[in-house]
Amino acid sequence: MYLKTLHLRHFRNYQDQEVEFTAAKTILVGNNAQGKSNLLEAVELLATLRSHRMGRDRDFVQEGEPVAKISATVERQNGVSDLSLTLRRNGRRSVALNGETLRRQMDFLGVLNAVQFSSLDLELVRGSPEVRRNWLDTLLIQLEPVYVHILQQYNHVLRQRNALLKKLQDSAPSTHNSELALWDAQLAITGTRVIRRRDRALQRLAPLAAAWHSSISGSTEVLQITYAPNVPLIQTHPEEVQQAFLTKIQQRAVAELHRNTTLVGPHRDEVELTINQTPARQYGSQGQQRTLVLALKLAELQLIEEVIKEPPLLLLDDVLAELDPSRQNQLLDAIQDRFQTLITTTHLSSFDSQWLNSSQVICVQAGKISKSA
Repeated sequence: MYLKTLHLRHFRNYQDQEVEFTAAKTILVGNNAQGKSNLLEAVELLATLRSHRMGRDRDFVQEGEPVAKISATVERQNGVSDLSLTLRRNGRRSVALNGETLRRQMDFLGVLNAVQFSSLDLELVRGSPEVRRNWLDTLLIQLEPVYVHILQQYNHVLRQRNALLKKLQDSAPSTHNSELALWDAQLAITGTRVIRRRDRALQRLAPLAAAWHSSISGSTEVLQITYAPNVPLIQTHPEEVQQAFLTKIQQRAVAELHRNTTLVGPHRDEVELTINQTPARQYGSQGQQRTLVLALKLAELQLIEEVIKEPPLLLLDDVLAELDPSRQNQLLDAIQDRFQTLITTTHLSSFDSQWLNSSQVICVQAGKISKSA
């Protein structure tokens, strides 16, 4: 998998900029707030239709413009594809593949695969459960593009059910019970699809991450990743998960009516990260937390490659400065020329001469790109 060209129009701070990638490794160098991260974000959007910055579409569009467009040419084993994503300040985004507008977003996913690793990813350890759920969902979208549709269905049911719970606050207890029962059933069906896929993905990712973590830490630490679904997952058969779901909804019915919100379902899941049987957020130094995130990202790369049978792109956004020399070397050694890598930095001193000589170096300044001398 090789990203050949990227064209940004009115995206973030880019007016109209095209980049051609001529090496397996591209280093984007420049001061802070010049647009290096924006360029990586554009690639991430093409791969997942999501941004780790969690911005709204209007935030992507350059000030004073109605529309932003990201286009790319991607070469894979089965041929070359042209991708295009149009983001609107007011209105729905649209996607096109080889010049043809697609009705379903999931038909766009899976053409370009990428793993993003930025300094924000340290929140995977320190942040809220929502951060870990978003990370897992973004990975799943790449492993199974249909998951984007499954997640949308679940979120739609969740919004409708929450709206009904708010309405019930002002009415007699039995008025809408039959309507609520319908949404309960839908929540259990759509939520079960989310739970089972999250469980399956983590079952495959956890041993890969543990192996990377052992390697980086010199076998001194044991990483465990455990899926802790909000609905008990004793059996993974759909009917049994749905039944457990409905049972828990009944148990929390009074609390839900009191708080006017849905308290049961995968929107309340947790992914537990432990090192040597201690919760990672309470464990050790920032360096150890960085080791954990690095292991997660290398495991993501490995898992996506195993599933799609091609190495995905790796997007490294200002992470070398966050890693000590030992972890930097672990990361750079793992990459070699196996993954096409776009890497941002404020200075080139992090790289040895071998890396620099085999990389394309691009300077980024105020949304404009120039080849390094």
